Amino acid sequence: MATALAVAFVVYSCKGNLSEAEKLDLDQTPLQTVDSMFFVQTENGRLKMRVEAPVMQVFEKDTNSYDLFPQGIAVFGYAEDGSLETTITARQARHDRSKVKAYEKWSAFGNAVVRNIRKQETMETDTIYWDQSAKEIFTDCYVKMFSPSGFMQGYGMRSDEMARNAIIMHPFDWDVVVIEDTTKVLVDSVNLIGPVMRPVRKAK
Repeated sequence: MATALAVAFVVYSCKGNLSEAEKLDLDQTPLQTVDSMFFVQTENGRLKMRVEAPVMQVFEKDTNSYDLFPQGIAVFGYAEDGSLETTITARQARHDRSKVKAYEKWSAFGNAVVRNIRKQETMETDTIYWDQSAKEIFTDCYVKMFSPSGFMQGYGMRSDEMARNAIIMHPFDWDVVVIEDTTKVLVDSVNLIGPVMRPVRKAK
């Protein structure tokens, strides 16, 4: 009788533990969490890239895996001579890796800023993608670009991964100028996001 009760208690306890485990969504649970992440990538003994983040969460799937950076990320790209050329910062990021084919893609979102130090160019947007396989960065969002030659804005941007030849795909009409802080944006009824603007009066 005592033995039977003991076995019943063990079975009940195990069932209770299993039910708690079933509540855990493994797809949403990181396999590993790394604090103060620091990563460097080299090519033929030369420093090519450096990545820093306060937190990195590693997730593993059947066909692909990915890393999340919920507290921000900073990426530093180095030129062939070893000098720092490009930086990318954002409030959050995701790094996807395919287990089936050689494919890697980064997504940076939330005040994503890309700087090419050599050209003194800065691009600001909401979300930017970096396809390591194609060696390009791109976005379809609203983009602001500052450079020694002036200010440009528009929707969509394509460039090589070092931001050496960034092109705004759909620039705004040149007959508009920014009259307030460029970081200020408005949202209208058709969800158009952009800085406050007014037409430039042309001389007659």
